[in-house]
Amino acid sequence: MSKTICLLVLTVAALAVAAKFPKWHELEGYTFEQYIADHNKVYSAEELLARKAAFENRLATVRAHNANPGFSWKRGINHMSDWTHEEKNSMKGYDKNIGHAMRTKRAKVVSNVPNKQEDSENATLPQYVDWRDLGVVTPVKDQGQCGSCWTFATAETAESHYAIATGHLGELSEQHVLDCVPNPLQCGGQGGCSGGTVELAYSNLLLPGTGGMVSEWTYPYRSYFGDAFQCSFNRSRTAVFANITGYVTLPTNKYKPLMIAVATLGPIAISVDASAWHDYESGVFNGCNQTNPDIDHAVQLVGYGTDEKLGDYWLVRNSWGPKWGEKGYIRIYRSDSEEGRCGEDITPRDGEGCADGPPQVEVCGTCGILFDSVYPTVSK
Repeated sequence: MSKTICLLVLTVAALAVAAKFPKWHELEGYTFEQYIADHNKVYSAEELLARKAAFENRLATVRAHNANPGFSWKRGINHMSDWTHEEKNSMKGYDKNIGHAMRTKRAKVVSNVPNKQEDSENATLPQYVDWRDLGVVTPVKDQGQCGSCWTFATAETAESHYAIATGHLGELSEQHVLDCVPNPLQCGGQGGCSGGTVELAYSNLLLPGTGGMVSEWTYPYRSYFGDAFQCSFNRSRTAVFANITGYVTLPTNKYKPLMIAVATLGPIAISVDASAWHDYESGVFNGCNQTNPDIDHAVQLVGYGTDEKLGDYWLVRNSWGPKWGEKGYIRIYRSDSEEGRCGEDITPRDGEGCADGPPQVEVCGTCGILFDSVYPTVSK
């Protein structure tokens, strides 16, 4: 069976799984017992009561939100609806300390394929862009309870740019990045499930001897439950699937360059505040803290468009599985005045080390979507 057909089968299967759960308008009378059956959850007698209380509190919040017609998005019940705050936080993994440190080195970023199109302020852009329509986006993935979002955004965006360059779409290994990309600054953790950034990943994949990125089927994902593993990549034994020749960081907090890049070049790895995303189900999301956004998650921007009723949006692919959101995606409120929609990230130094970092950082766009944007260059 060809890789393309395999990806199609996986997509259909994943969407079938996502389709069986009740939507926001079907939650009247929905019980915890139905919930644990739907999601195949098994708890001890000691844990059961706490999980039930968490679920019922979340269900009440979801219903109250959805009863208000003033919101442009709906909350829903998903596999995280009985999780603790700590468990939900484990679904992120953008290390802000590394992010701030890497951005100070932007002038040193190397790209063997320089492209000035993203700097053009006069480009005429299409009204709608969705790179899934061109067959260069792999099925939605699930990072599990590991702070590995940065590796998923890295792999997914490299997959898309390699497919655009070569016509061959394949899944790249997040585990390769997770195990083999060190965190030399030791900021807020040691890399891996403790967090990292897309820039950190691409810059390490450019080093001599790394060879680029290997395929998922030769180095499969094993850290779903947060386990750490030693790097087992050996270039003499494992063939590289995609060669990374460089990477480009877009201007911080700028709207037009990001629009042009995702419209003309391909999907873009972005960093956002996802602290209010966990029970998003559908619609155009506009529920982030815009005063003090907390950049904590790396995802993939795959396009943009306009909903006739709900307005303009960014189309973002998450790594929380197809049961979350709109089959694994979220539409985020978009406006051409995004650059003026700014707040202050007042905790940019969360974690350990990097104490010489800035005390606060300006973050612009809905959920901070304009703050940190990256895409790789690849060779055929």
